[in-house]
Amino acid sequence: MRYSYKLSDAVHVLTYLAVFADDDHSSVAISKSINSNPSLVRSLMSDLRKAGLITTQQGLADTKLNKDPKDISLYDVYQAINMNHDLLHVDPKTNMACLVGSKIQGVLDQQYRAVEEAAYAKMKTISLAEIIEQIVKK
Repeated sequence: MRYSYKLSDAVHVLTYLAVFADDDHSSVAISKSINSNPSLVRSLMSDLRKAGLITTQQGLADTKLNKDPKDISLYDVYQAINMNHDLLHVDPKTNMACLVGSKIQGVLDQQYRAVEEAAYAKMKTISLAEIIEQIVKK
């Protein structure tokens, strides 16, 4: 199973921008903090810019947060990044001739939706400011 780290990395980018507000905001500098490559950072910054969370200037390493970190939720970041936004996935290849195989998809879909709604509600209560505070405090 492959995991996506896009949410973690997008939060990392925003946190970096807030913590190092007056430092180098180039994709190269931020990618060193993430331990990734600059093209990943540029892609994430593009998503964050399109969502209105940051402002960037072509050719300048002068990226700014558009909102106070207390007004940016984990859910806002999650919605901003370009990825599959389903947290849980049901196996679509089940045996429809089997009692379990024919019903499991619908049942799990319903249950998974409830889990996702609870997760999204929790994500809406977690602000970027809280994450920054925990990082700076430790």
